[in-house]
Amino acid sequence: MNIRLSLLATAVAWVSFGSQAAVTESNLSLAEAQKLASAAIQSCAAKNYNVTVTVVDRAGLVTAVQRMDNAGPHTVEASRMKAYTALSTKNLSGKVMETAQNNTGAQNMRDVPGFLLLAGGVPVKRGNQVIGAIGVGGAPGGNLDEACALDALKAIQ
Repeated sequence: MNIRLSLLATAVAWVSFGSQAAVTESNLSLAEAQKLASAAIQSCAAKNYNVTVTVVDRAGLVTAVQRMDNAGPHTVEASRMKAYTALSTKNLSGKVMETAQNNTGAQNMRDVPGFLLLAGGVPVKRGNQVIGAIGVGGAPGGNLDEACALDALKAIQ
């Protein structure tokens, strides 16, 4: 009799769990990521900046990378880390840098694996939901990298 009660309790627990609503999430498509990367490259190229652009999806996985012919090798990883930082914090990577510089309680953010506290990473949103991020590296200043990323977002909307 105890075995039957135990099996019944397990079945009820399974049914209760199964009746909860599933989570629905949007994600950045490959086509969107490629358009975004191309738009950022065009923006930076118009200003004679040699950059790499990396776009990550909502999980922080690389979806698209474009590196200009004369962009330094370090720009590949820098752009990825900027995108990851923006995605993870749901904020501009430059703002995260400022927070870490100005708030002693946040200074250890520089030690978070995968973070790069430099401007140039911008979250990509659909409505209020962050669905990915773009990172640009290689312009002569993070603020210029960020401007190219913002230009790209405007161009594809």
